[in-house]
Amino acid sequence: MKLSIVAVGQRMPAWAQTAYDDYAKRFPPELRVDIKTVKTEPRGSKTLETLYQAERGRIEAAIARGTRIVVLDERGTSLTTAALAARLTAWQREGDDVALVIGGPDGLDPAFRAAAHERIRLSDLTLPHAMARVLLIEQLYRAWSLNAGHPYHRE
Repeated sequence: MKLSIVAVGQRMPAWAQTAYDDYAKRFPPELRVDIKTVKTEPRGSKTLETLYQAERGRIEAAIARGTRIVVLDERGTSLTTAALAARLTAWQREGDDVALVIGGPDGLDPAFRAAAHERIRLSDLTLPHAMARVLLIEQLYRAWSLNAGHPYHRE
């Protein structure tokens, strides 16, 4: 199984990239996480629908066919760390690759969001994109460590 984070947005600030890289390198060889950055559509005078369509096309191009799509959505299912660890175990058992998708400044195309296999909420708070990427990879690492019996997570 391969985990990918597909994130709409430009380059991350150095502090966020450093934090992201720190967590990414902690994963074991059998569970690597890669990130695919998708270009944000220039805002200008375009309609929201046009922006959504352009970004959706880029997101879909970044995800291989047959991949389980999990979108991060403020209206998605709220998970505890233990529940995320259980989801990670289920994904690994099913053997499908998983793409966790973080939308752009205006979110994700509603039809894409509705068609996703799962919708999860990372936080009830609104987070900057760089922070969302770091928080997501940290939580994925925490979920893995809980499943592996690693002492990183404590209850």
